[in-house]
Amino acid sequence: MTDALAYFSAKLTHETDASDVYAAQQAGDAFVPVDVRSADAWAQGHAVGAVHVPYRDIAARAAEFDPAVPVVVYCWSPGCNAGAKGAVEFAKRGFSVREMIGGYEYWAREGLPVEGEDGPLPRVFDPLVMYVRPERSERG
Repeated sequence: MTDALAYFSAKLTHETDASDVYAAQQAGDAFVPVDVRSADAWAQGHAVGAVHVPYRDIAARAAEFDPAVPVVVYCWSPGCNAGAKGAVEFAKRGFSVREMIGGYEYWAREGLPVEGEDGPLPRVFDPLVMYVRPERSERG
């Protein structure tokens, strides 16, 4: 039981998910969501409120961030490890950092606000990843 408690406590210290990040944004919590994907991926779509810093550029751009403000990084999806790579780069520089599990994919699938290079994108609520009331299955 001690091993499980230590494991899951540590996991929650270093991970968060899309709905918790969105709730923290809505509550006005101080943190910076950072999209660590490529410029093309960012332009295609990203979480509203995020800033773009590809994980390969974090070392060169870390000075743009206040080390006293926590960072939440994300990449494409559960199948992408760029978020973990970005978290390592921020952690090396002394930042409090968490990875948003599920990445942009689950942010978008949960119907959370997304935008692309041309502005807001439709919000689609995916019943495979969340409860969706019938009248809320799709809206723009």
